[in-house]
Amino acid sequence: MQCAWDAFLGLLPLWMRREVDERGRTSLQELRLRSKQPPELVLGKESFWLSRPASPEDLAFVVNSASRYSPWTAATSAQGYITGPGGHRVGLCGEAVLTDGVLAGLRSYHSLCLRVARDFPGIAGQAGKETGSILILGSPGSGKTTLLRDLIRQRSGRCPGSVAVVDERGELFPQSGQEPCFSQGPRTDILTGCPKSQGVEMVLRTMGPSCIAVDEITAEEDCHALTQAGWCGVKLLATAHATSKEDLFSRNVYKPLVEKDLFDLLLVMSPDKTWRMERMRTWN
Repeated sequence: MQCAWDAFLGLLPLWMRREVDERGRTSLQELRLRSKQPPELVLGKESFWLSRPASPEDLAFVVNSASRYSPWTAATSAQGYITGPGGHRVGLCGEAVLTDGVLAGLRSYHSLCLRVARDFPGIAGQAGKETGSILILGSPGSGKTTLLRDLIRQRSGRCPGSVAVVDERGELFPQSGQEPCFSQGPRTDILTGCPKSQGVEMVLRTMGPSCIAVDEITAEEDCHALTQAGWCGVKLLATAHATSKEDLFSRNVYKPLVEKDLFDLLLVMSPDKTWRMERMRTWN
């Protein structure tokens, strides 16, 4: 297991770092901060609460640390999260700001969910030996990104040609300074911070990959870009929010991917972060 733990601690106010480090270094999954409430450490199926309440200033400190005090990075809060150093994601809740009826960001923060990014080399197991296109299904927090990361790494080491990764949020292969936090594989090319739909077209045109990987397909334009890549003979690795094959088939946003048989295999995540392999079938 690998984790940029020091980067995670660096997001926190000084007063809580020691106890979070002692209790969560090896097992913390999420740290939930709620204004004027004790911080909650989610440790697998159990939770532990610190004795001192978090203040509004504590929440603001975390947001500023995660955004590196950058107005541009803070602006991504309109999507409900910030990806901090080390790939740790900070989910945001608070008072919304609308511009012409469109969410522009948050004026203040009432709750934060800090999700610890951990890497488990080899977790893909037998699926890492597959050469076709693979779609990972699961609910939020089920381990889709961790599994995708290892699939990319193994595909990069086993197959001829390169794997181009469109890492829109910087969570698949985060950096700590100039150093990668997690092993990337020998033939992996990573585009960070670019929207998936544009990034897929860019790496397809400029990097000549044999495989393209993206995390969290959420929009029609993502599906269109992947379809174009698939028609060019490129293999695909991706994740999607669905709890089963039937759930996937019922969602209109994913219908183009299913109808065009872009994926050969499904890896379906379970709540305990294990997964099962299933063959994709044609939409009917």
